[in-house]
Amino acid sequence: MNRPARVAAQPTSSDQPHGMTLLRDPLLNKGTAFTEAERDAMGLRGLLPACVLTIEAQVERVLINLRSLPTDLEKYVALNALHDRNEALFFRVVVDNIDEIQPIIYTPTVGLACQKFGLIFQRPRGMFITSHDRGQIGEILKNWPYPAKLIVVTDGERILGLGDLGANGMGIPVGKLSLYSACAGVHPEHCLPIVLDVGTNNEELLNDPYYLGLRERRLTGEAYDSFVDEFMVAARKTFPGVLIQFEDFANHSAFKLLHKYRDETCVFNDDIQGTAAVALAGLFSALRVNGGKLRDQRILFLGAGEAATGIADLVVSAMMAEGATEAEALRRNWLVDSRGLVVARREGLHGHKLRYAHTDQAPISDFLTAIRTLKPTAIIGVAAVGGAFTPDVLKAMAELNDKPIVFALSNPTSKAECSAEDAYRYTEGRALFACGSPYDPVTLNGRTFVPRQGNNSYIFPGVGLGVIASRSRLVTDEMFMAAAHTLADCVGKEDLAQGSLYPALPRIREVSARIAAAVADVAYQRGLADGPAPNDVKALVSSQMYEPKY
Repeated sequence: MNRPARVAAQPTSSDQPHGMTLLRDPLLNKGTAFTEAERDAMGLRGLLPACVLTIEAQVERVLINLRSLPTDLEKYVALNALHDRNEALFFRVVVDNIDEIQPIIYTPTVGLACQKFGLIFQRPRGMFITSHDRGQIGEILKNWPYPAKLIVVTDGERILGLGDLGANGMGIPVGKLSLYSACAGVHPEHCLPIVLDVGTNNEELLNDPYYLGLRERRLTGEAYDSFVDEFMVAARKTFPGVLIQFEDFANHSAFKLLHKYRDETCVFNDDIQGTAAVALAGLFSALRVNGGKLRDQRILFLGAGEAATGIADLVVSAMMAEGATEAEALRRNWLVDSRGLVVARREGLHGHKLRYAHTDQAPISDFLTAIRTLKPTAIIGVAAVGGAFTPDVLKAMAELNDKPIVFALSNPTSKAECSAEDAYRYTEGRALFACGSPYDPVTLNGRTFVPRQGNNSYIFPGVGLGVIASRSRLVTDEMFMAAAHTLADCVGKEDLAQGSLYPALPRIREVSARIAAAVADVAYQRGLADGPAPNDVKALVSSQMYEPKY
């Protein structure tokens, strides 16, 4: 798995790309790193400057140029261009500089890149399947030239906290799959980003002369359902055993699609399940600091959509694993949406919210009053309402708790519920804080705090690698529970001492390998894997991790 299959051929093989064809293939191109012998054998003599560089020298050149660019969007475009011409070099840059590069190729910069997609588009990456393609999706998928083992698919209706971006949402599957390869070693040849372009209801995009998607209102109802179903059937037929990750679908579609397919095919929704696992891991880490038990916490969510109910569901399961009854666990999780506290007395509640609509609580219209009434030990923001954790909210949490748990998980940064600095300042440095977007260290009263992202990139790459390595037929909630425990176990005492609830990002490949092994173990134990368990699951996982090198 470390190299694409077609690279294994000898340079003189008749099916080996030569000359300009080779230089234009990002999976095979080495640029100035082709050796003298390779240049002779592969028809490259005269097509490259004379100097032969090592990959280390190439990385240095890339970083010098990248750091000279004035904005993160320009850096995103430059890295995207590198990705399009030399995958090994691109991933070497990312892997060796993950702290610096991840915020550029993913959150928060990817949000702006999606908004500007029509202007910065240079070369197609992934597949755009439109609602006009109904009846021929299977034939279209055959146009993809590589053996996909992993698809990340979106319909662009709810991109991050930015809303309906239609076909512009392609930046999300591309970014996610880049992290799969960089953070967990899933080979880029096996990764397929897909946008299901069913139109957009975003008036600005419909009137934008540079918008590249369908200029029509979104497909809905039975027509939408049958379109997605045709895609799912075609994807599984074209790429047998493929893992499909649903990404950034709106709430009404996300829950429906996950529940429809999760028991029959290998799928998961990162916004629901990945977010849940990374948040639960953060809670486990926080409880190591304040000494509490999860089953005794009272958790108030700002938000009641995919992320909030996904986290709450996994937290309930974890509380039950500690001995709580389901009723007791549910009672300790509360949701606040745009209309206030979710309670049974409210009219118009439906679907995923009903499980958390408590019967013996009067309606409360605002978040601060809900805090003062319910006295939570933790607040988790996943509503994409920037600044919602006001100074008064943070002060109230500090009054109620010696070490309040404050997770501001919405992204991009403009949608964050509070900054790291505010979280520490208004709780007198006592907050156990996690964020959805990156923040610099904060120094307060002589102590330096190092906040870390509760970023799904700690979870989904390892989960995907474990599923692919074991060839599991399904992705289960037990796998995400195992991932959460494993991630929390990767947090050291030195991390906790500086306020970090997650491990340092440069450790991500080690973390992902451990999560992958835990996920694969679940697959083997539950009879979901293809074949018997190997003697060493960790070795199996490690053997399948792509290392970007020539």
